[in-house]
Amino acid sequence: MTSPTSAALPQSSTTGLAFLSACGAGVLWGTGALIVNLLVEKHGFTPANISFWRFLVGAVVLLAVFGRQISWTRLRPQLRTVLLAGIGMAGYVLLWFLGIEQMGAAVPTLIALCLPPVIVTAIAVARGQERADAQLMRVLLGAIVGTVLIVAQHGSQASSTSSGGSSHGAVVLGVLFSIGSALLYAGFSTVSGRLSTALGAGPATACLTLVAAAAMGLFGLYLPLSWPSDVPPQAWFLYLGIVTAALALLAFSWGAARLKPTALTVATLLEPQTAVVLSTALLGQQLSATQWFGGVLLLLSIFVLGKRAAGKSGSH
Repeated sequence: MTSPTSAALPQSSTTGLAFLSACGAGVLWGTGALIVNLLVEKHGFTPANISFWRFLVGAVVLLAVFGRQISWTRLRPQLRTVLLAGIGMAGYVLLWFLGIEQMGAAVPTLIALCLPPVIVTAIAVARGQERADAQLMRVLLGAIVGTVLIVAQHGSQASSTSSGGSSHGAVVLGVLFSIGSALLYAGFSTVSGRLSTALGAGPATACLTLVAAAAMGLFGLYLPLSWPSDVPPQAWFLYLGIVTAALALLAFSWGAARLKPTALTVATLLEPQTAVVLSTALLGQQLSATQWFGGVLLLLSIFVLGKRAAGKSGSH
């Protein structure tokens, strides 16, 4: 179902807005990366604990805004998909964090972010949703190489301040967790557009976030979940829930209903670039020439992909 506003716009304009919406989700997620790092290092919260409250706060906000729009008649045929997608959404976040716990941030982030565009492109080509032409391959390669250049050096700088190295077993486990995260994110990306179309972006995001919060809550049976006791961490938790969960996931869902999975996943690669730029601006970390080059390459790839998506939609 399309909204009156989107129906009144040309298809190419709607696709362009959807692409910007997906980019916005990536930027908002990138701001959350710094906050998660702050809560882990300075306040001692576990990633699972942070993820639970992030999803729960986001679900409360989304239900307050979109709860009355949720139709059981429309939800019932999609209930199984909603449950699996919500669990997958919680799972890819948790597995990514578990990978980071085993071997540091760089490699798990590269796997978790760079593998999904390849997976969803392969699926889209196999389904006939994408044509594997030279331009698409160049854009995909440029986006992935740009992300690698940004994250790899940033991760090596961060890991140089950490103590000790990872054992062989921890590295293997970290890689497996990260691949699992990438597979779940790719699967989530391929079904999120269908759910947003069937239920509406707001109701779909509310349902998915509620399921993700419940799934992360079950993890509390393994490790206790606690709400922060002093004001600053509470404020950060609310920011993560309202901005990086509710608002970012809503933007992601709205874009997913109007974009092909490849464009959707490549647009959200802005997440690590945002985190690195904010680290430079707020924490005094320096960007190397390699990282600047990677950032330009990523932005150029996203720009070309956005024009490609808008141009193809306008030709239909």
